[in-house]
Amino acid sequence: MSNPSILLNIENNIATITLNRPEVFNSFNRDMALLLQKTLDDCEQDKTVRAIVLTGTGKAFCAGQDLKEVTNPEHNPGFKKILEEHYNPIITRIRNIQKPIIGAVNGVAAGAGANIALACDVVVAHEKVSFIQAFSLIGLIPDSAGTFFLPRLVGFQKASALAMLGDKVGAIQAEHMGMIYKVLPQDTFTDEVQQLAVKLAQMPTKALGLIKKSLNASLTNNLEQQLALEAKYQIEAANTADYKEGVTAFVEKRTPKFKGH
Repeated sequence: MSNPSILLNIENNIATITLNRPEVFNSFNRDMALLLQKTLDDCEQDKTVRAIVLTGTGKAFCAGQDLKEVTNPEHNPGFKKILEEHYNPIITRIRNIQKPIIGAVNGVAAGAGANIALACDVVVAHEKVSFIQAFSLIGLIPDSAGTFFLPRLVGFQKASALAMLGDKVGAIQAEHMGMIYKVLPQDTFTDEVQQLAVKLAQMPTKALGLIKKSLNASLTNNLEQQLALEAKYQIEAANTADYKEGVTAFVEKRTPKFKGH
């Protein structure tokens, strides 16, 4: 029996999802895309999970679409199905899950793989990693929300050039242009990702989810709409047990012990 294309490990309130087709640089076929969707759903529904790490096996994070699938005359699902049933639902899940998701980019992130990483809440990479909008190099356009998130991360002009030219962007450059949160040392990458995940898993999960919803809405709201939404979610956050614990701990000058609700 072949190894599963998606691995899931849950420990200490952290779900680590690993893309696991290293022989093809973790590129997606239909089975892998559908399994990732199911795994994300499982993590969303599991109340013990308070943070999610998305990473890859081997030398790559993800090389995007497995081109052997789309060039196979007998089993080619076609781009309509690939986008509507594979990548778009993955991006939607990443943005809608009310738990923090770390994109732990362990190797090259190309095409849809780059854009799946950029859709995560906190994106880190080690110094040997590169990102590439490889679509134009084979006559395609960026998908998986690449044309949505990239210009918002790096600015319109830079995003336009990266999308059209297909330039390779190193991790350090990606951090400097605001594409990712932080570059971590390669030799301590796994440990530092774990430390970051532990920190997020111990924070007030409900508040983090409301932050995520607020940021999502800010992409399309005007100022008045966003102010009204902030007021709504702030009231909701203020009614959580974690808010009460946070305030009490502050007054008592101790470290808060958040429970995620």
